[in-house]
Amino acid sequence: MTCSTVLTGQDLAVTGGAPTPSVPVPQLEWSPCVRGSAFDCATAKVPLDYDNPSGRTIELAVVKRKATDPGRRIGTLFFNPGGPGGPGTVQMPQNYERFPREVRERFDIISWDPRGIGSSTAVNCFASPEEAADWSAGKAAGFPVGEKERAAFIAAYKDLARRCERRDPELLRHVSTTDTARDLDQLRRAVGESRLTYQGISYGTILGATYANLFPDKVRAMVLDSNIDPEAWTNHASDDDPRLTTFLRMGSDRTAAATLDQFLTLCGSITTAHCAFSAGSPQATRDKFDQLMQKLRKHPVGAWTYAGTVADVVNSLYIVHPGWTDLAGRLQNLWQGRAAEPSPLPPPPAVPHPNPYLGEEQGAAVLCGDSPNPRDPNVYHGLEEAAAARAGDAGRFWTWAVEGCSTWPAVAADRYLGPWNKPTAHPVLVVGTTYDPSTPYTNAQAMAKQLANARLLTHNGYGHTALLNPSSCINTYTGRYFIDGTLPPAGTTCRPDTPPFSASKPIGGVATGGGGMAGTVS
Repeated sequence: MTCSTVLTGQDLAVTGGAPTPSVPVPQLEWSPCVRGSAFDCATAKVPLDYDNPSGRTIELAVVKRKATDPGRRIGTLFFNPGGPGGPGTVQMPQNYERFPREVRERFDIISWDPRGIGSSTAVNCFASPEEAADWSAGKAAGFPVGEKERAAFIAAYKDLARRCERRDPELLRHVSTTDTARDLDQLRRAVGESRLTYQGISYGTILGATYANLFPDKVRAMVLDSNIDPEAWTNHASDDDPRLTTFLRMGSDRTAAATLDQFLTLCGSITTAHCAFSAGSPQATRDKFDQLMQKLRKHPVGAWTYAGTVADVVNSLYIVHPGWTDLAGRLQNLWQGRAAEPSPLPPPPAVPHPNPYLGEEQGAAVLCGDSPNPRDPNVYHGLEEAAAARAGDAGRFWTWAVEGCSTWPAVAADRYLGPWNKPTAHPVLVVGTTYDPSTPYTNAQAMAKQLANARLLTHNGYGHTALLNPSSCINTYTGRYFIDGTLPPAGTTCRPDTPPFSASKPIGGVATGGGGMAGTVS
């Protein structure tokens, strides 16, 4: 089954990637998302299974912001906010102001909740939000510590797999990155674009790379920001039981450790007036962090356990402003024995469903069905110890982030496993950040190398995605590329506008992905 569907995908790519002619183009009936909103919403119908286009259909929730200078409009830019599990109908409006001004002026910007996610036809393995909350409360926050917690953690994800298989097993097999790439091409056709203009961040990069190789002649311009190495994602196109998890193959543990080290070094280089957790020097601040983690292992502060705090630390490194300053304040509170307030969520956007259900099973359905992970739950503790030896606390977090895949009940029916070097109609622009707590800079280098024609633009900065950690330099290059196809010179390096722990005015919201398991990539 897997071989035949993969070969089908490759045959389509060779012939230019046009979907089966019998798949009708979705009709998008746009209307204001809510009264007075600057955003328009629509629903697209697409086949559940593109190999059976006359069978079951599913719905995609779509959102658009029209070009602000319609007289100079170029076309439509499609945006995927990552995850897997990120709802575009929420996160594009929240982060709209992050796009370069000239891009907002000259492009309609469209995003959507990918199949299985949010307000689209969604994977939901619980009868009610209360049932989902009860399930989540039955396992350790962050990752398990000790034999008892490990057993409960593994049992919880076995239970989740059983629930998901009972609810809609057919949907679980058809939420792959390939399925979503085909949906994206349908949306391109629906708005009348002859070629695709696209920006994908984090998981959106593997989606973009898949599209570029399924539909190489349809690429007008594509920015891939904070990349996943395609070979790591597919386990080098092998279905053999992998030795490492997706994130350990990517090196998420190492890059999170390096970014945390930068956080502590920069914090320790300044006074507590600018970084509340500073101990007066980089080494003293690193020592203070290690001591805090040891203290929390023995004595949690309220609900703040050691593992829950590590998870908060890794996720809080994603957005430098105000994330790093807020994180330093929380760590200092914990150091003083006070329970810290979690970071506030960004305000909900003016869309019909600003807070859709985003359970862990949504991102898991994509990641576990698409990317091979060890199938024996008992190997994760050994992997954790090996990752901790090379990456400290962050290694523990990233190892357990996909343990649910070990017992996941479905493998995607249609997966693209490569090759990744189909010549595209136009070159791709790959953006990589040097200190990224999730997707390493080495993955951006790998993406640029594996694609047939790509240029790497380096963000010599911090955090997850250059889009959400603003650099006017990056924006200038991406804006110019989207408008007229001009690539930055080879070897171009940019810096962030505002270094960590300095005053800044954050804009827009924060992309947090689809949940604690698969959503942590976003």
